[in-house]
Amino acid sequence: MKSIAILFGLAMFFSCRPDLETIETITKTENLPVETAENLRIVYSSHAHIQMIMEAPFMERFEGDEPYMELPAGFVMVFYDTLLNETSRIQAKYAIEYERDNLIDARDDVIVENMETREKLNTEQLIWDRKNEIIYSEKFVKITSEEDVLYGQGFESDERFTSWVIKEPWGSFSVEHEPEEDTDELIQPAEDEDSL
Repeated sequence: MKSIAILFGLAMFFSCRPDLETIETITKTENLPVETAENLRIVYSSHAHIQMIMEAPFMERFEGDEPYMELPAGFVMVFYDTLLNETSRIQAKYAIEYERDNLIDARDDVIVENMETREKLNTEQLIWDRKNEIIYSEKFVKITSEEDVLYGQGFESDERFTSWVIKEPWGSFSVEHEPEEDTDELIQPAEDEDSL
């Protein structure tokens, strides 16, 4: 009687294995990309004028509740003016675009350059809000210009990197000011109360 129960249990155990494999296969299938592309080139235009061109070595697109496009080998996005002159660019070694939110999360050696002002941003993570046309980061940032190098924790700018703000900045930078008028008045440092 005992041997029949053991055989029945073993039969149930082995009969469950195909079901587990089927479930595992279905789960893996859901994580497979629905679209892949190599040497991707996307041209963004408005009113027959090219605004941006994105290039990426490899792309995978996934569907589901939160569809997204993954760029595991990175991307370069180049911005153009109306005369097709390159004005700025964003590049990174890895990125994910969340399609519903129209957000790109760029990571790993992110570089943003403005060709007109000759300013360059370096950081490890940058969020590009394409709907609102802004870029921002909460990570450490470094901005290099022809005269200065600025550092900070956090940053926000328009997507073309023409008008930006560094949160919690530090570094060396030059300050332009009006020449002071001649005056006989001298400003003395405040005296220490203990010396009075």
